[in-house]
Amino acid sequence: MAAYQLPSLQPTIIVFQYNPDEVSRTLKLRGTQGGGRGDASRVSGPPDETLTFTVDIDAADQLEFPNQNQTTVQVGLHPVIAALESLLQPSFPLVVANEAMALAGMAFVAAEQAPLTLLIWGRRRVLPVQVESLTLKEQAFDPSLNPIRVTADLSLRVQTYRDLEITNPGYWVYMASFAQKAPLAARNQIGDVSAITGLLPF
Repeated sequence: MAAYQLPSLQPTIIVFQYNPDEVSRTLKLRGTQGGGRGDASRVSGPPDETLTFTVDIDAADQLEFPNQNQTTVQVGLHPVIAALESLLQPSFPLVVANEAMALAGMAFVAAEQAPLTLLIWGRRRVLPVQVESLTLKEQAFDPSLNPIRVTADLSLRVQTYRDLEITNPGYWVYMASFAQKAPLAARNQIGDVSAITGLLPF
């Protein structure tokens, strides 16, 4: 995963130590509200899509070679935990600036936004997402009580062209993924379609 948070221009990159065993994807039709006859089959943009999966993070490999992994020896998995938590949080400098402006009596404060987060799941699945929930289970600790084994349950909502402004880079990331759908569907060769085509009414 990669997260972009202003004012920094460098992304926070979180590499999963192990690929999750499974990923659950839920797509829910985004239909039109109300309307008359014939509107039942209309949609109001792409479906709402949610991805959930579990990531296992273990410091055992790093602790086996302490001289090459001093950060892990000193603070355990706190850095990766902080990186995951930052996906849900606004920029700290912006929060401080807003608090200062509020104390000064200014009526206008900047909107506090979560970072632009990209789920990079192979070459054909790069999606802008918003982290809806993060559950961290710290399962083992070193003598200083630094966590050294963590399970992270993530729930991500895909952000589409309906959610993002055209000036947002995430808009174009989604559109690039969206553009792949039809060509990939056209390459579907699973099963024998000849038995079905003969039954089609038109």
